Amino acid sequence: MADVILILKERNIMQIRTTKIRLLVLIGIGLFLSGCSISDWYNGYYVEKSAIKEGQRNRDNYYNSESTQMQELRKHNDKYCSDLASRPENRIARDGYPNGVVNQAMFIGCMEDRGTPTYESYISMQKKT
Repeated sequence: MADVILILKERNIMQIRTTKIRLLVLIGIGLFLSGCSISDWYNGYYVEKSAIKEGQRNRDNYYNSESTQMQELRKHNDKYCSDLASRPENRIARDGYPNGVVNQAMFIGCMEDRGTPTYESYISMQKKT
């Protein structure tokens, strides 16, 4: 009887070992297959988020590096150009907007003409040269 009990215990131990090995193999396969989604998350969500933060930081640095006189001129020009671009006769017609939308191209052109280019137009001027 004692031999039978020892044999049954050995079988239980062997079954636990094979179960652990099978479990480790399945976990390994699962991690290997989900590795693609981790790279997709990194390349999609994380990289996009860091690019947005970098762009905002560069934009803030551009505007904060201006002198106080230039910042005052920018505020004055921004008010003038915003009013000009949002007038009803200057609005751009778009589907779903019965009154049209603000003419962004007119705003950017006005800011450039008045000597205070926006960050976006400054970057495009840098790329041209």
